[in-house]
Parts: sequence; C-alpha cells; structure tokens
Amino acid sequence: MHGEIGRRAALAALGGVALATRPVLAQNARTGRAIVGFPPGGTADSVTRLYVERLRATGGGQMVVDNRPGAGGRLALDVLKPLPADGSAFVVTPASMLTIYPHLYARRLRYDPLKDFSPVSPLCIFPFGLAVAARHPAKSVAEFVAWGKTRPTVDWASPVPGSMPHFIGTELGRMAGLSMNHIPYRGSAPAAADLLAGTVQAVILPLGELTAFHRAGEARLLAISSPQRLPRLDDVPTFAESGFPDLTHEEWYGAVLPAGASPATISALHEAIVTAAATSEIKDALTRIDIMPQVMEPAAFRERIAREIEVWGPIVAASGFRPDD
Repeated sequence: MHGEIGRRAALAALGGVALATRPVLAQNARTGRAIVGFPPGGTADSVTRLYVERLRATGGGQMVVDNRPGAGGRLALDVLKPLPADGSAFVVTPASMLTIYPHLYARRLRYDPLKDFSPVSPLCIFPFGLAVAARHPAKSVAEFVAWGKTRPTVDWASPVPGSMPHFIGTELGRMAGLSMNHIPYRGSAPAAADLLAGTVQAVILPLGELTAFHRAGEARLLAISSPQRLPRLDDVPTFAESGFPDLTHEEWYGAVLPAGASPATISALHEAIVTAAATSEIKDALTRIDIMPQVMEPAAFRERIAREIEVWGPIVAASGFRPDD
C-alpha cells in the first residue's frame, strides 16, 4: 500500500538522526528498556527504535526496545507502572492509551494515567482524515452528509475499535444525523484496501495512510481533524471548516516514565526529545508522512493529558460502545 511504503521510507530516513544530548537511560550496568505496546514494524515501534538507536550510539549504554503487544497497547503501561523510577525504562505510547482507555476499561484498567506515570513530552502528532473512494459522488463533507441521508445506513471503517478515529466517526454520525454502521478493522491498510474495493463507503484513518491515495486520485479526502489545513494538503478542509468544529482531534505519541521519577531524570529525557525534534532530518521525514514533531514541557504535557481525559469521557459515553475484552 502506498501509505505503508511512504511510512517505511520516512522512518528509514529518521535513522540517520543523532541525539546531541547526554544519555538518559542505562547509566549503570543494567540494560535500559524502551517499552512499546505494539509489535515490531509499526510506526510507534519504529520511532521508539530510532531514539533507542541514537541514545545507544551516543554512549547511552546497553538499551533495548521491549515490545509488549497486547490489550490494545495497555500492556506496555502495565509493565512500566511498577518499575523503578530511575530512568532505566520508559514507554512511548499513543494518546488513546492515556486519554480514551480510562473511559473504555474503567473496571479493568490496571493503571491511572495521571497517578502512575511521570509525563515527559509528546514526540509527534498527527490528524485523521475522512475519505471516500474516487468514484463516490461526494466532494465535501456536506455532500457526504446529504448523500448519507438518502441511504438506510452508511458503512464506514476505522482501523481499531475503541480508537480515536472510531469515536470521531460516531460523533460525525450523531452530529449530522446519519445512520453510520461502524466496521472495525485490524489496522489501517486493510481498511484502506476495502475502501478502494468498494466494500466500505468511507473510512476515518490516520492521515498518512490516505494521502498517497488522495494524491493519486484513487480516494478523496473530504476533511481532516487538525485545527488548521496542512500546507502539503491545502486542498483539503478541516472538519471545523466543514461545520464540525468539535471533531478537531489529533493523536500523539508521548514518552512517560514511572511515577516518582526525579526532576533530573525527567529533564534529561525531555532534553533528548526536544533536541531530536528540532533537527531538520526529523522534521522533514515526519512531514513526508504527514506527521508533525511536537514537544512540550512535562508540566504542560501532564495538563494536556488531564484535559483530554475530560474531553473524551462524554464522547465515549455518547457512542454507546462497550469493548468485548
């Protein structure tokens, strides 16, 4: 798939970036761990491996990526929670594990996103896109809504049930008064393939998974969930411009340490992230796959997590979605 090829190329380019900071992990004889809740090969894993490789190359000692896939990404945070807060391990996690999952798995979640971790910084951020196949009659969100109201239901896909794009879609249906039949997939690539094949009528996916199809004329992006249009996609309006300002949501990957990490430990990892994000190599590589570097101070990052937890509570409740596991 075009999106996957582009993502791999960009992540390969990221491999040449070095962190010009002192090491923050494995500062003693033990092996440091960067824990990621997904299998090798995905975007979160690849970005994590970039940082581990650079830290190791700049004298960071013995460090490994510890892939702990399972429970929709929650397992990595379960593993991190009881570890020593000495900087020997951290997790790179998508926002959803900290901001949406507390509402989905309230009785089964084994961690508190604010009490059990020390937020360090986001690494990057990206929006989602609503897309239809090129043969679809809708050229805008307004036309999509009008078309949908002429049908008993609209079959649409997201990459994962209980994910951010899932809830963006349910909110769109609720706000527009559409009967939206959600079809969850296991990943973006098969959902995009079925959009092109006509199996589903629309998708909401990470933007980077759709831009190649949009530019090639195989699919049409109707709106994106970022606050403003993107320079590389200035022909695609935002949901806010399309009459749905409450659908402005973006996913980020962020680094967290166990609760109780010292200010010095948090500051060292934060400095490494800020230095890396400022390099032209990372900026250019992420831009090519429509991901934007983003960093913030640890205190502001904690406030952001708390704010987004509050935002997603009523959205999840209104959706009526209840996970099976």
